[in-house]
Amino acid sequence: MAAVGTMAAMGPLPTMGALPPLPTLGVPGVPELKPLTRYEAMRLGPGWSHSCHAMLYAPNPGMLFGRIPLRYAVLMQMRFDGLLGFPGGFVDRRYWSLEDGLNRVLGLGLGCVRLTEADYLCSHLTEGPHRVVAHFYARQLTLEELHTIEISAVHSRDHGMEVMGMVRVPLYTQKDRMGGLPNFLANSFVGTAKFQLLFALKILNMVPEEKLAEAVAATQRPKKTALDHAGGAGGHLSSHKAGNELAKGGNELGERGEHHGMVHAGAELVGLEGHALADAEALEQSGLGADVEQAEME
Repeated sequence: MAAVGTMAAMGPLPTMGALPPLPTLGVPGVPELKPLTRYEAMRLGPGWSHSCHAMLYAPNPGMLFGRIPLRYAVLMQMRFDGLLGFPGGFVDRRYWSLEDGLNRVLGLGLGCVRLTEADYLCSHLTEGPHRVVAHFYARQLTLEELHTIEISAVHSRDHGMEVMGMVRVPLYTQKDRMGGLPNFLANSFVGTAKFQLLFALKILNMVPEEKLAEAVAATQRPKKTALDHAGGAGGHLSSHKAGNELAKGGNELGERGEHHGMVHAGAELVGLEGHALADAEALEQSGLGADVEQAEME
């Protein structure tokens, strides 16, 4: 990974001729951001702002439910505004280098990690009216080191204020094609955080590009399954209610019946009650089977 940062940091050197084009995300449904080298970013004028954020991750040999490989633990954080993002923030280039400014912010939110230029991954120009260059860093740790940072973050100055807590990104996709990474990507992200997450997962070969594309595509499909489940639940309740109402009507007519006709009518209603309850029970059984099948994971 340090080699990626070193290559991007070199920038376009006139004596070496044209360098290969910088990598792009290339995932359908995710707008591309314009990449530039660190060298190009540092040559931008004073009218540009610089943001620096970092992805901390570690190989994770764990298996979810004993059969779903976790592969990596990737840290993000829930911000004060309810958006997901990476640790970091804006760096005032008048007083700080990129890394010094980033480490200053990380110290407030995490407390025990320092990054260097070797951890630099990429820079992109952001969209919108503000002239911002988004720099991104990535550091691979051991799982034990990552867990130590998670614990330290709870005791940092920003915890419970600007940072609500750290979260791990699920990199797997469950059998229903929504559980795991697709559902995570359906959340709201701040600024370039979602793009940077997908870009890092691709460039660092943490998730195959086709799996990223499938996860993004899943978040853009209409959520018909949830509506169908809601309708099914409503149907179960309606069946129970209809059965109870018919039973009540049959009992009342039976108690008040003073002649054979009314008693007969009550018996017919009780018969209808039995059919309604049987139908409701069948619906419950079929719905339960669907719910169990939906809950099974890959």
